[in-house]
Amino acid sequence: MRIRIVDAFTDRPFAGNPAGVLLLDAFPGDHRLQDIALEVNHAETAFAHRLPEGGEADWALRWFTPAAEVDMCGHATLATAHVLHRSGAHEGPMRFATRSGVLIATPREDGSITLDFPTAPLTAVELPDGVAEALGAEPLTAFDTGPNIGDLLVELPDEKTVHALTPDHKALVAHSERGIIATARAEDPTRGYDFVSRCFFPRIGIDEDPVTGSAHTALAPYWAERLGRPDLTGLQASPRSGRVRTELRGDRTLLTGRAVTVIEGELLA
Repeated sequence: MRIRIVDAFTDRPFAGNPAGVLLLDAFPGDHRLQDIALEVNHAETAFAHRLPEGGEADWALRWFTPAAEVDMCGHATLATAHVLHRSGAHEGPMRFATRSGVLIATPREDGSITLDFPTAPLTAVELPDGVAEALGAEPLTAFDTGPNIGDLLVELPDEKTVHALTPDHKALVAHSERGIIATARAEDPTRGYDFVSRCFFPRIGIDEDPVTGSAHTALAPYWAERLGRPDLTGLQASPRSGRVRTELRGDRTLLTGRAVTVIEGELLA
């Protein structure tokens, strides 16, 4: 069983968000998948196997954190598409059957890959008690991001505040189904990005996610409305950092980025 570690949403190794990728003949039991994800110990490990021809999807795809299976993951989908494309296992656009419906990944001539994901429905909510204290900053707005993501999206006063966050991760666990997306408008758009974000998911075993594709299905509509443009670039300001190009298309959001394979080996256990 081959296993790869791929850095996603980056064009250089040791940046972006690392994901484990395993291409299988079929899915083993859930306990086996969870054990492998815990051993890999990255934010997500993706497991995929080919589906019979003629169906609505080409590959079945599942994602596991070290602690749980998740409904949607952008960076591990990008990493899987990168492996399939670079290894020759699949040519052209690939359709993945997932817990969030059929997701499409399309390799581009410039080496990037575009993901077609459902746009997160945003609903304004009152800021839950304790969120400001847990984050260490007072949000300007708060939005629920719907069932696929299950995050609380909060806008902070400025980019510097997002960079400076040192949240109480244990306290954040009580405030959303998956985690908290903290965002702000870019201080200087000439640097090549329009907004910044950081994502904290302690409930599913990830204190801070390096680059979160799924979060950008909520960030894209949020900032498209405020900045008046459907095409934007987000900087996820984690220590590893990474950029996601977003294009809002109504109920679908396109996420574009690059990926780099850094480790390839054999799973022996």
